[in-house]
Amino acid sequence: MRARFLLPAHQELVEAVRYYNAQRIQLGDEFRDEAWETIRRINDFPMAWHSLDGSIRRCQMQRFPYGLIYEPTSGEIIIIAVAHLHQEPRDWRVRLKSTTDKPNPR
Repeated sequence: MRARFLLPAHQELVEAVRYYNAQRIQLGDEFRDEAWETIRRINDFPMAWHSLDGSIRRCQMQRFPYGLIYEPTSGEIIIIAVAHLHQEPRDWRVRLKSTTDKPNPR
């Protein structure tokens, strides 16, 4: 299955990469690579991760304190949020009303 980021989730990914690259050279690139590795894990086992609300799930990244909030569908994995697990969560539920945001393919 392919992964599709909602626009706010893609922006969160870009912001996190930028933040980590400012902390140490290439750390943001490592974050991005781990995010894609997390998506590969989700793709392999889309129903294995923690359910948040109905079909919405969260898979935690291994190295960084982030989780990908996603919804598996028959043809794709919709990434709803790239959520920092130690900060006040953004209200990703409002994003569910508009899952027709333009995709941001890799």
